[in-house]
Amino acid sequence: MSAPHLFDCIPMATHFYILTGASRGMGLAMAEQLLAPQHQLLCISRHANDALTLKAAQLKCTLTQWSLDLSDALSVSHQLAQWLQALDPITIDSVTLINNAGVIPAIAPLRGSDPLELTRALRVGLEAPMLLTGAFLKATLHLHVPRKVLNISSGLGRRAMASQAAYCAAKAGLDHFTRCLALDEARVPNGAKVCALAPGVIDTDMQTQLRSATPDDFPDQSGFAHLKQSGQLTTASEAAKRVLAWLARPDFGQQAVADVRDAA
Repeated sequence: MSAPHLFDCIPMATHFYILTGASRGMGLAMAEQLLAPQHQLLCISRHANDALTLKAAQLKCTLTQWSLDLSDALSVSHQLAQWLQALDPITIDSVTLINNAGVIPAIAPLRGSDPLELTRALRVGLEAPMLLTGAFLKATLHLHVPRKVLNISSGLGRRAMASQAAYCAAKAGLDHFTRCLALDEARVPNGAKVCALAPGVIDTDMQTQLRSATPDDFPDQSGFAHLKQSGQLTTASEAAKRVLAWLARPDFGQQAVADVRDAA
């Protein structure tokens, strides 16, 4: 029997991606676009997407889907840390965490909001990204490969809106936590490159919810209805393409807080 070639003995290096909120909308579009033979993709959502599993099988790509509730972020972050620690460093070319999941509670002034919905929105939209990012950074600190954290933000984290206190607060917190994170990572060797990125206005279920609200509950309802009527909404697929292009930029992380429309 002939001796194996050298490249037969060395595992193929892989780019690892962890993506939350990947079962629908822009998250699903990002997951679909990240499917590639040289990528390994871990998706974390409340529900797995069967079509995504089928597409990964057709493309012969490595996909793992965890059906987990990010409102229990402590448990999910522990599981993520264990998964990362079990990876073989020899096989890793880069590691990237994309915190995309978010929750928009019922549209109402704070005085009329359901406390349980507010709690869930803040846990999924802010607590989970912080805990997952902390677990990710600690578990990958020893790796001598590029490390990135992309937090999907929103213009509503930078502009107040009536009847959207929880969502706006979560996104504003995401932005500022990313600024702090950038300062932390700049002080360590091979610190992660981080960015909170607003993806623009996208035609998703959230937009449907906003423009379907009554003006009494949501004073900005007519503005969101106009965005749809005037064709100003970006498709989930196009938004995902723009976000992933930003992630791939050589200067990714130089701006801790950014907007995809800055590249236009």
